[in-house]
Amino acid sequence: MRPTDLLLTFILAAVACFSGAATVAILGAGLEWGWSGWAALHLSLLGGVSLLVIGVSQFFVTAFLATTPPSRPMITAQIAAWIAGAVAVVVGVTASVDALILSGAALLLVTLGLYGIALARLRSRSLQRAPWASRWYSCAALWLVPGIALGVMMALPVPWAHGSLLGAHLACNLAGWLGGAIVGTLHTFAPSLTQTRLRFARLQPVTFAAWSAGTLALALGYGFGSGDLVTAGWLLLICGAGLLAVNLIASVRASERPLSLPARLVIEAQIFLPLGLGVGLVSALGHPLAPLAGRDRTVLAILLLAGWIGMTVLGSMLHLLSVVVHVRKLTRPVR
Repeated sequence: MRPTDLLLTFILAAVACFSGAATVAILGAGLEWGWSGWAALHLSLLGGVSLLVIGVSQFFVTAFLATTPPSRPMITAQIAAWIAGAVAVVVGVTASVDALILSGAALLLVTLGLYGIALARLRSRSLQRAPWASRWYSCAALWLVPGIALGVMMALPVPWAHGSLLGAHLACNLAGWLGGAIVGTLHTFAPSLTQTRLRFARLQPVTFAAWSAGTLALALGYGFGSGDLVTAGWLLLICGAGLLAVNLIASVRASERPLSLPARLVIEAQIFLPLGLGVGLVSALGHPLAPLAGRDRTVLAILLLAGWIGMTVLGSMLHLLSVVVHVRKLTRPVR
């Protein structure tokens, strides 16, 4: 496969998941199905956005390490298993079928295993040694393993009196999996969008440490009901977001050309990250579980899901699609 084949295949698969999520939301609203919002959200995040993370990360690692992309059977297996797993989880939870929930979770974990193998093979085939090309993605995938396990515990359900499984689940999935992948990608993607270089490369390890420690503190704090750990988690995530912002601002200021629409969407989306994390911290200071319920949860969903993740994904897809079109036009055979 060419790198653009890999990219286009995952983008199309993600679009199919987004289309399915929209269909479920519309039909569910018309039929007054109470699970429609939850199902649409999970098909979008667990299905579409996660597929983009898996596919785009392999595309970027391939480019960074100057090697060949994973084989077509490997890519097909990842996409098929992930979509089947996501659909099985959604159907299993909404229909209260434990076997579907467990089989869906197993398929997701198998896909993560295939993803890890693909990243390892990319590193082994390359003559270059660039640990930051895949470190964020490998760590993000590791966060999704307990995230999936916690989701299964809530769906079965498994009794847990020590804290909030939902809070730990969200910390692992949103901050660890999706958040870690996005923050890691922006260290290379933002300079690419602005046609500059990462200005403060030495900040990346510190950002990685702060973001990882914040995710861990948030997951443990919610899982075991520790308000101090929850507060520390929000503070560390804010620290990581601040360090990322330093490099993003430097890239924008160093750019000598006007930013394209996709670049503006991606860069401006990052404004919502510190805003959302700040709201989470202030809310948690009042009560550790406050960000998970009521009006605070709605505000966080708008800032972090719709604002930060949504705009970042939209801008990234527009940019990457333009890359696919441009590359394929240049490589079209002359008749």
